[in-house]
Amino acid sequence: MATDTAGLVKILEAVAGKISENREFLTELDSAIGDADHGINMSKGFSAVLEKLHSQKIDDCGTILKTVGMTLVSTVGGASGPLYGTAFMKAGQAVAGKSSLDFEDFVTILDQALEGIKYRGKAQRGDKTIIDALEPAVEILRKEKDCTDKKAAMDKALNAAKEGVEYTRSIIAKKGRASYLGERSIGHQDPGATSCYLMLQAAIEKIKEMSGKGC
Repeated sequence: MATDTAGLVKILEAVAGKISENREFLTELDSAIGDADHGINMSKGFSAVLEKLHSQKIDDCGTILKTVGMTLVSTVGGASGPLYGTAFMKAGQAVAGKSSLDFEDFVTILDQALEGIKYRGKAQRGDKTIIDALEPAVEILRKEKDCTDKKAAMDKALNAAKEGVEYTRSIIAKKGRASYLGERSIGHQDPGATSCYLMLQAAIEKIKEMSGKGC
């Protein structure tokens, strides 16, 4: 698999579309343990991202991702804006100057996004956050970095992220507003982990679609 800057924008369009489609679902999840605005804020943020990306031509994948991060920081309220914004900016730094991306870059992008979220949020796996979905996926991709079947590796990573989302139902929230609920947060699916899974799902589906049989 490989994609240029136009392909990267298409992937981000798919991510924005997935968030928009699930706006009400994410907000419903957040209404149980948070501020009831995660879907609204994320949808608003990615609408702003698309507006920004469509208003200019950027020939550098790193700058595209950095632009996404800066836009999310400035438009998404609550903790999600700084967390996802830092993730995209860290990812952008890792591929700065590149006009095309391959599978190894994809792994690097997600790895750096994870590091950015950990740095900004000071959270760990098991805290009922985005990390519970993202870290299992990144671990799979690190192991499969040199594999020949990239599509299978991405499917495994996506399944791991989905399992991570399910796992959040069984644990107590230790970060954010949900942590105020203590044990009452058990039984609820984390909206941040869910939005992370949805973004991964959209990105991987688009990458596979664009790669065809050559992945």
